[in-house]
Amino acid sequence: MPEPQLAELTARSLAEIRRRTPLIHNITNYVVMNDTANVLLALGASPVMAHAVEEVREMVAYAGALVLNIGTLEESWIEAMLAAGEEANSRGVPVVLDPVGVGATRLRTTTVERIRSAVRVAVVRGNAAELATIAGMEARIRGVDSVSSGDPAMAARLAAARFGGVAVVSGAVDQVADATRAAEIRNGHPLMSRITGSGCMATAIVGAFLAVEPDPFLAAAEATIAFGIAGEMAAERSAGPGTFRAQLIDAVAALDEATILSRTRASMRESQPA
Repeated sequence: MPEPQLAELTARSLAEIRRRTPLIHNITNYVVMNDTANVLLALGASPVMAHAVEEVREMVAYAGALVLNIGTLEESWIEAMLAAGEEANSRGVPVVLDPVGVGATRLRTTTVERIRSAVRVAVVRGNAAELATIAGMEARIRGVDSVSSGDPAMAARLAAARFGGVAVVSGAVDQVADATRAAEIRNGHPLMSRITGSGCMATAIVGAFLAVEPDPFLAAAEATIAFGIAGEMAAERSAGPGTFRAQLIDAVAALDEATILSRTRASMRESQPA
C-alpha cells in the first residue's frame, strides 16, 4: 500500500475516533496513568483506568479496546489483566499488550506468557529488545530500558507469529508486522525516547485506533503514524524534554487531516511468514 493511502486511512480513523469517542479501558502502570489518560483525551477517545479484579469484567463491557501494560506488576493486577482479557475476548473487544521490561525479570517474562496463553492479543507493542525477547531472539534489557537487540523488523515478524496477531516495534524506524504484511513508519522524533511513558502512550493510542479500525494491522500502523507525527510537531515547539512532554499532548490534540496527509512517511509491503 503506498504512503498516500496509509495517510488517508490514518486521517479517516482519527476522524472516526473523534466522532465516536470510544472508551479505552487501561490496566496500566502507576508511572504513566495520568499521561495515558491525557493523551487519549487529546486524541478524542475516552480513557478509563480500572484495575480492581472486582470490576474489570464489567468495565470491559463498555470498552472499544482493552490496553494491558505490565510496567508496575503485582499479582492482583495480573489476575485483573487475565480476567479483563478473557472478558474482552468473549465480547469481541480487541486487546493490546505492552510487555514493558519483559526479559528483565522472571515475573515480567512469566506474566507475558500467562497473558499470551490465556488471552487473544490483537496487537503487542514494545521496544526492540522487548519484542526480540518475545520472539526468542537475543536481546539485552536493563530495568525496563532496551540496551540492544537484533533486527527489529525480524523481531516484529517473529513476535507477531508468536502471538498470532500484530506486532509493533518502536525505534528510529517503527516496524509493524502480521503474518502477511509489514510496514515501516519513519515518523517520530528522538525526544520521544527522552521522556517516561511515551511508549505507553503509543500503546494506548493503538487501542483507540483499534476501537474504530477493524483491521488490527492497519490500526497499529495508523496509530504509530499519528503519534509519530505528533512527536515531530511537539519537538518543533520544545526546548527540551520537559517542554516536550506538555507539547506532545497539545500536538496530539492538534492532529488533523491536512497535517497527517502532508507529514506521513510510511510504507507497507507483503511480508514472508516468520
